[in-house]
Amino acid sequence: MKIAVIGSGTMGNGIAHTFAQFGNEVNLVDTSENALEKGFETIKKNTDRQLSKGVITEAEKSSALNNIRLFTDLESAVADVDLVVEAATENAQVKLELFKNLDIYCKPESILASNTSSISITQIAEATKRADKVIGMHFMNPVPLMKLVEVIRGKETSDGTTATVMETARKLNKIPVEVNDAPGFVANRILMPMINEAIYTLHEGVAGVEEIDTVMKLGMSHPMGPLQLADYIGLDVCLSILEVMQAGLKNPKYAPCPLLMNLVKDGNLGRKSGQGFYEYAKKSEEPIIAPRFRK
Repeated sequence: MKIAVIGSGTMGNGIAHTFAQFGNEVNLVDTSENALEKGFETIKKNTDRQLSKGVITEAEKSSALNNIRLFTDLESAVADVDLVVEAATENAQVKLELFKNLDIYCKPESILASNTSSISITQIAEATKRADKVIGMHFMNPVPLMKLVEVIRGKETSDGTTATVMETARKLNKIPVEVNDAPGFVANRILMPMINEAIYTLHEGVAGVEEIDTVMKLGMSHPMGPLQLADYIGLDVCLSILEVMQAGLKNPKYAPCPLLMNLVKDGNLGRKSGQGFYEYAKKSEEPIIAPRFRK
C-alpha cells in the first residue's frame, strides 16, 4: 500500500514510521525541509531504540527507513497514493484547506484520513467531493508503541472505506475501534475532562503536581499521571481539544482551566518546550527533572 502522511511532527513521523515498518511505501510531507529532516531524524532514533530492544532487526530497520521518502510539494507527494493520513496542526481551517487540495490532487479512489483528535470528520469531509472516502484515523502517542487506533466515521463515510481503514490498522498490528463523529470522539471526550479537572485541582491549591499524579498512578493504576500526560500530549493541544469540545457540545464543563490557558499563552507547552507542569532536561530523551508547581 502506498501512503502519504501530511505533517512530520510528533504524530506525523510516528505514523510514517509505523506504516514504513510494516512494509508500506510512505511519502512524508511537510512545508518545511527543516521540519522534514527533524522528523526523519526522530524516526531514525526511534528505529535505533527498537533495534537495541530487539523489537526489529537491522534488516527491518533499513527496510523501514528505505520505505520513506520526503516531500515539500503536496501535489507530487499524494498524486499516486492509496491512503492519505493527515497529521497537521489541530486547526480546523488548516485542515479544511488541506483536504480541499487533497481532493483535487489525489486519484479518485484514494481514501483521505485525518489524525485529528477532536475536529469533526463530517466537517472536514465537506471540504471535498468524496465525503464517502473521508474518515478519521486517530493514532495514539507514541504511535509505534500504542495499540489503539480510533476509526471515526463521518456522516457520509462509506462501509467500504471504514472496512479498508479498519483492516489497514490491523495490518499495522494495531487494534482499531470504530466510533461515530462527535467532538472529542471517545478517547478525548473522556480523557480531556479528566486532565482539565486535574489542572483545576492544582489551580485551586488542593494538591501539588507530584501529589495529583501520584494519586492517579497509585490509586487508579494509571501508567502516567494526568499532568505528566498533558505535558506529553502538549498543553497547546490539550487546550485546542477542550475548546473544540466546549464549542461543539455547548457545555461549560469543558471550559479550559485558566491555569492551562495561561501556561499556553506563556509558551509553556510541556515536554516539547521544556516546561509545562514539569521541567524537562534539554534532551527530549532524558527524564523529568522536577515538578514546577508544589502544594
